[in-house]
Formats: sequence, C-alpha cells, structure tokens
Amino acid sequence: MKTILVPVDLSPATARVCTVACSLAQSLSARLVLLHVVTPLPFLMNDYYGYDAGLVGEIIATSELAAARKLKALAERCRRSIPDVLTAQQTGRPVGAILDQANTLKADYIVLGSHGHGAVFDLLMGSTTQGVLRKARCPVLVVPVTPARPKRKS
Repeated sequence: MKTILVPVDLSPATARVCTVACSLAQSLSARLVLLHVVTPLPFLMNDYYGYDAGLVGEIIATSELAAARKLKALAERCRRSIPDVLTAQQTGRPVGAILDQANTLKADYIVLGSHGHGAVFDLLMGSTTQGVLRKARCPVLVVPVTPARPKRKS
C-alpha cells in the first residue's frame, strides 16, 4: 500500500491541503499520515527579561494538547473519504521532522501547502516548503493556499 505524508500546520490552509491529499489517496488507494509539528517559540532573553523554564514547558505542553485535538478532528474528517488515516505529532523544527517522518514511513509522496509569504518572510523565518522540496527523497506535491486567480483582461 502506498503512503502519503501530509504535513499540516492546522491553519485555515489545512483544509485545502487535505482535500487534495484525500483525492490523491483515493486515486492511489493509499493511506494518509497527517503530521503536525509543534514548533517551540523562539524566546529572546536579555538582561531585563528571562523566562521560567516551567512556564516555557507549560506553553509547549498547552500547544501540543491543542494541536492534538485539532489533528484528531482533521483525521476524522479525512476518514469520511479515506479509510486508512493515521496521525503523528512531533515537537521541533518542521523541515527535519517532516523529512524524518517521510523516511521512517518510506512515504511515496509528501503533500503540503505553500503559504507564499514572500522572499523577505522566507529569508527571516525560512520556508518549510522549500526545505522539504530540496531534501525530500520522494515526490512532493505543493498545494497553493489559495487557487490562482485568472488574469484580468485589460
């Protein structure tokens, strides 16, 4: 059976990505593995502010619980059209976690969304999609967050 890894960020774009992934899974009689990576917040520390390690841990734990609930609900929606849907959740850097999961699962495809933030955002924050595209060992299907609008005639 083929395996399709679907990394999701649980943003509004997730619905569109999952619709495309479900369609591909139906065509290939494949199973879906929905993956969410909780990214720890980058905490800045200086002479004036310091963060209690317990507080940081609590924030991460709360984020993980909320994401797990959303991921479970998303899997239930996908199961309406695809019977074989699994979920996975990790905490860490998204690109590495996605590539590790794809290798562990021996994924046949990765389906993920592209937010299209722009060059400045990608330079400052990095692009998960670009990182996965550069290093994935299997085909990657990139779903634009919003469908392209037809060009207007002048």
